[in-house]
Amino acid sequence: MDCFSEYKRWLDSGALTKEEYAELKAIEGDENAIQERFFAPLSFGTAGLRGVLGMGLYRMNRFTVGAATQALASLVCQSGPAAMARGVAIAYDSRHFSAEFARQAACILAANGICVKLYDELRPTPELSFAIRYYGAIAGINITASHNPKEYNGYKVYWEDGAQLPPQEADVVAKNMDALDLFTDVKTMDFDQAKAGGLIRMMDWQTDEAYLKQVLAVAVNPDCVKQVADSFKLVYTPFHGAGYRLVPEILRRIGYQHILCVPEQMVLDGDFPTVKSPNPENKEGFHLAIDLAKQNDVDLIIGTDPDADRTGIVLRDQAGEYVTLSGNQVGVLLSDYIITAKKLTGTMPAHPALLKSIVTTEMARAVAEQNGVACFDTFTGFKFLAEKIKQFEADGSHEYIFAFEESYGYLAGDYARDKDAVTASMLIAEMAAYYRTKGMTLYDAMQALYQKYGFYSEQTISITMPGVSGLARMQQLMDELRANPLAQIAGHPVRYVRDYLPGVRTPAGGGAAEPMELKGQNVLYYELEGGASFIIRPSGTEPKVKVYIMAKAGSKQAADEQVCALAEAARQIVR
Repeated sequence: MDCFSEYKRWLDSGALTKEEYAELKAIEGDENAIQERFFAPLSFGTAGLRGVLGMGLYRMNRFTVGAATQALASLVCQSGPAAMARGVAIAYDSRHFSAEFARQAACILAANGICVKLYDELRPTPELSFAIRYYGAIAGINITASHNPKEYNGYKVYWEDGAQLPPQEADVVAKNMDALDLFTDVKTMDFDQAKAGGLIRMMDWQTDEAYLKQVLAVAVNPDCVKQVADSFKLVYTPFHGAGYRLVPEILRRIGYQHILCVPEQMVLDGDFPTVKSPNPENKEGFHLAIDLAKQNDVDLIIGTDPDADRTGIVLRDQAGEYVTLSGNQVGVLLSDYIITAKKLTGTMPAHPALLKSIVTTEMARAVAEQNGVACFDTFTGFKFLAEKIKQFEADGSHEYIFAFEESYGYLAGDYARDKDAVTASMLIAEMAAYYRTKGMTLYDAMQALYQKYGFYSEQTISITMPGVSGLARMQQLMDELRANPLAQIAGHPVRYVRDYLPGVRTPAGGGAAEPMELKGQNVLYYELEGGASFIIRPSGTEPKVKVYIMAKAGSKQAADEQVCALAEAARQIVR
């Protein structure tokens, strides 16, 4: 594709508004800017689309959203009249143009004769997954860019099981998109006309109630909340996003009486004005919440990202300072708590399983196996965890009790197939109440788990590689590492290399490769002498290469020191 010809085609299309035309006209003559916007279309994968907002083929805008929706509509229509009648559920978050893109998608689907269920306002991502299953829809669309900066938006597509689109269906949508002219081949109709004709129907509080009923059923031992409800206070922030209503509501329903919401961040705003980035991984986003906690003598702060699928927490440590816990630490705490609570309440299934991704802490495996629970790995991305849950349902071999990723995503229950910050917030609050009854904070509990299961440490490093050159460099880096395997990292000899693209595990220095169960992902996993792991993976949703480092040692300090040394080496290797 000639990016300059495509740029001219957009200018000459006659389809742009005055403002859209001016935006593109402003970069005329700037070859780098034109190339950045038009070098390729946003690629449609199993996670859908995600990109910077703006005019251009490699941007999120009404034309790229329209093409993706028409391509999805073609897939649904190819599935037959029954699929069209089952319809597509649509949700959106608080980002710029999320509501507009959601409404646009509804009109395109309706014009193709497909029934639509559209939320009447923004909702958490997991509630979309729930709605697909609850209403028996064939698919779902969520307009969100999760925890990305404000400049981004995205378009996630889900299939009938409530999980993100499977690879086969994603390939069909991608091919349909490639065959479209995004200016002339996208059907649409008037929104009010579609509603009047019954093609677009709105989802409202009734769907919320059905969803909250399912979330509440996931609570394991809510009686412990009642024991501390009179005195236990917690702070919550939605970071200007979709958790603003349902998270406080579910906390009230399990019995909490003192829920302090950060008022400035309860305001829905796609600029996310009180944070640099609306990411619950970052402590700096919690500064207002920490101030509120200090004013009210609160030990626990819960935060959710703009589409309410990721959950982060801040705790007061033994010195009285507010500190964050990593996604790995929260996942380990919840894993141990859920196992303990299910045993206490007699609700543990016969063949329980814990699910995690390959880049998630091995401490979770220790927690599971020492308690008689199986532990399974999947690739990174909740759709792979969802596939494992679906497999268990089909073969009856296990029943999952908890699934999580190091990237602050957690799920329990069978009502949805994507990470759920509403349920996670409820379980974290329940867990905090349980430990309060024992005179402990969650910080105390984490230290106790290290003593019980061993001292683990983890760190994730993200190296941004933006633009055309960045995409090329990401691929070049992985090619170089495969051509010239690392023999040691920060003084730690490499024992084995797992290459998840072909799905083989090879001894360092040569030897027979053994096949692995997982394959087909661009991930290199180095097993190091002493038990540490060093994993390199290009992100599938952002222009970044991610390095995951995991270690275990005789003390927390020793494990942290190993991770720090490996992190420094990562910055030299990935650049």
